[in-house]
Amino acid sequence: MSIRTKPWPPGVPCWADIQVPDVAAAQKFYTAVLGWTYTDTGEQFGGYVVGRLGGAATAGIGPQMGGPAAWLLYMATDDADATAARIGEHGGTVVLPPGDVGASGRLAVAVDPTGAVFGLWQGGDHIGAGLYNAPGGITWEDLRCSDPAAARAFYTAVFGYEYEPVPGAPEDYMTFAVPGGAGPRGGIGPLMGTGSASHWLTYFSVADAAAATAAAVAAGGVASVPPFQTPFGRMAAITDPDGAVFWVAQTSGAH
Repeated sequence: MSIRTKPWPPGVPCWADIQVPDVAAAQKFYTAVLGWTYTDTGEQFGGYVVGRLGGAATAGIGPQMGGPAAWLLYMATDDADATAARIGEHGGTVVLPPGDVGASGRLAVAVDPTGAVFGLWQGGDHIGAGLYNAPGGITWEDLRCSDPAAARAFYTAVFGYEYEPVPGAPEDYMTFAVPGGAGPRGGIGPLMGTGSASHWLTYFSVADAAAATAAAVAAGGVASVPPFQTPFGRMAAITDPDGAVFWVAQTSGAH
């Protein structure tokens, strides 16, 4: 099991959460699919719960504040205000300015120049994901976007991302890593049939992609892309009962 207790390096996708109409119902669904238990952060944070496995944080679920249910991916930063300023300087838009979440940390939400929404997380008591590259934890992230070249330029300017092509992948798809980081953290590439709007995708590791997909369908979800084999492991896309899309990957990942 891959556990982290220290803050994530700036630029690393470090957390994901979702806002849903019914938190209790979503908890049951994600327990069925990913095996999570939960810690309630209390009324002061609106009933937001933190998914856990083996005591380590995996992802968050909170009440819907408007807009459709969707997974939001957060990039680590050691200075949310400075990073938010760079986002504005390089063509992005900060839609939720940096603000404190008690002692847990400081967050912001932004939109990149291609229209993809992402968050910033400056960890305090909560560093973000404690479990990664293990069943139930985040294992990969993809930006599917309308202009990969523009996206790469933006994320390099804001986070210093470096890129590598992937043999056999679409020409515009490349993995990204932070300077000095060990291995890629995710990928940036074209939409590849995932709709017309740019968006980040979150992948969770599972021990068995077929079993996780079957559990999702039994719990009211949809296998939007049934399990299939890739050079990097067996994967599937799942739409949860509230319409939010995430991927499961039967692979060790590369965080």
